[in-house]
Amino acid sequence: MIQLKDPAQLAQILVQTRRKAGISQKELAELAGLGKTLVFQMEKGTANIRLDNLLKILKVLNIKIQLQVPE
Repeated sequence: MIQLKDPAQLAQILVQTRRKAGISQKELAELAGLGKTLVFQMEKGTANIRLDNLLKILKVLNIKIQLQVPE
């Protein structure tokens, strides 16, 4: 499990996972039903992204997240 520290780390994970899957930014955008520009901005760490759009990207890339709620 990876603990995210900042948006740049998430961006790096998205890029690495997409490349491992062998798909382009355009293909990822199409599979997630999003625009290519948004995917590009996410991978650069410059996008302010809605949670539903992030979840679409994570689903396509088969990335699971775990939330820890403070007690």
